[in-house]
Amino acid sequence: MFQKENRANTAHGILLIALFSFAAFYISEIPFVRSLSLSPLIVGIILGMLYANSLRNRLPETWVPGIKFCTKQILRTGIVLYGFRLTLAQVAEVGLPAIVFDSIIVGGTIFLGIVLGRWLKMDSDTALMTSTGSAICGAAAVLGAEPVVRCEGHKTAIAVSTVVIFGTIAMFLYPSLYRAGLFNMSDAQVAIYTGGTLHEVAHVAGAGNAMDPTDSLGIAGTATITKMIRVMLLAPVLLIMGIVLDRLRNRQSGESGGKRKITIPWFAFWFIVVIGINTLLQTLTGAATVKDIPLNGAIEYADTFMLTMAMTALGAETSIDKFKKAGAKPFVLAALLFVWLFGGGWLLAKYLLPLLGC
Repeated sequence: MFQKENRANTAHGILLIALFSFAAFYISEIPFVRSLSLSPLIVGIILGMLYANSLRNRLPETWVPGIKFCTKQILRTGIVLYGFRLTLAQVAEVGLPAIVFDSIIVGGTIFLGIVLGRWLKMDSDTALMTSTGSAICGAAAVLGAEPVVRCEGHKTAIAVSTVVIFGTIAMFLYPSLYRAGLFNMSDAQVAIYTGGTLHEVAHVAGAGNAMDPTDSLGIAGTATITKMIRVMLLAPVLLIMGIVLDRLRNRQSGESGGKRKITIPWFAFWFIVVIGINTLLQTLTGAATVKDIPLNGAIEYADTFMLTMAMTALGAETSIDKFKKAGAKPFVLAALLFVWLFGGGWLLAKYLLPLLGC
């Protein structure tokens, strides 16, 4: 990809995606866009898709390796650096109820998504990507799963689209129901329910702030921490997913498990290492929050930019024709998973959390 004769063209492709990403950051700061809680990642994939369906055919083919570089290497680096947003102390702060709740939601959503995907006779890769995004942390989880599942770029974009649509619906729905008094739960249960079932971190932050603007009830803070615990589950899920998928591929190719080396998503391992480093840094510096750790703000900004580049590049590989080919089934699956997260999550929060002391 970066051979001497192709280095300049690859750099041109990366620069193109970087320019789109700068535009995504600018657009995401427009008041109307901010009111919709659309992060630069989401704006980036929209810009990439607009480009893919307009000027994409005019792109020199020699620039394509640069776009591919953004969807692979830059993506994995971004997922690793995402660990600087988390610490092990966050898990301890919320405790066992949130850990159990998140574990059931993540495991149940992925399992249900696979089953429903087969029932809908969907492409297995799209079903798995959509389920992973709904289960863990939206677009970031879909991006993390992409190198493990090894699916085509447009399938990743479709999975991200479904997560954004239903996550945004939930972000407005939850505060409305809470203010109407229809949740019928304690504030602590509402917080864990919100953090454990909404798709994106931005969705949780938006809904939590709408329900508890000053965090006087503890809803906004606890919901965010619960969401961060879900994000932490990304690493073990990817490790397990990588091992299972490799074994399935070996079996389908007629090879025995000993003849082919299982591919482990090492970036998921480094994601966990970075969380540990961040925890140590918080202890050593005495920082009150993750954002107070020296240089963490700059790292988070750079990481968001890398993930935006990855999303933009995926969008640039996604045309309307590919969406038409996928059909309505991915959105039907995402809708069914949304019903599970909303209804099943409420039942767990209402009846399981009290048994765990919440």
